[in-house]
Amino acid sequence: MNISANPSTKIAVIRARWHAGIVDRCVDSFVSEWAALGGRADDVEIVDVPGALEIPLHAQTLARTGRYAAILGVALVVDGGIYRHDFVAGSVVDAIVRVGLDTDVPVLSAVLTPHNFQESEAHTAFFRDHFVIKGKEAAHAAAQIIDARAKAALVNA
Repeated sequence: MNISANPSTKIAVIRARWHAGIVDRCVDSFVSEWAALGGRADDVEIVDVPGALEIPLHAQTLARTGRYAAILGVALVVDGGIYRHDFVAGSVVDAIVRVGLDTDVPVLSAVLTPHNFQESEAHTAFFRDHFVIKGKEAAHAAAQIIDARAKAALVNA
C-alpha cells in the first residue's frame, strides 16, 4: 500500500443513520486509520443517508462524478423480529458490488448483519467495538484496492 504516493486521494463514506451510535464508530475508525496509513483525513467525505437501502443509489451517484478513488458504505442491518433483514442486507451488498462494476469505482462494504442483535447494552457495546475493527479493515482494503488499481493502470499504460 502506498497512499503517500497520492495522499490527496478522495474517498466517499456513505453512512446509514439507523444505529448511528454503532455505525459512526466504523466511520471514525476508518478516517483515523486512513490518516495513519498516510492519507489525509480531510480527503474522506462523509455522506449521510437514511438507511442501508439508500447506500447503493447514492454510491452510484457519487461514483459517476469521477471525484472518488473509492467509496465505502457503512450500515448495521438488524433483525427487528421479522425476516426481511436478510433480504435488505443481501440486496444492499449485491447492489454495492454492481455499482462498482458498472462505474469502475471500487465500492467497499461495511454493511453488516449480525446473526443475533438485541438492543441490550452488551450487544450494543460489542458491535460498537466490532465496528471500530471494521473501520480499520475498510481503510486497509481501500488503500490496497486503490494501490492495486494504480499499479494496473501503469502496467496498461
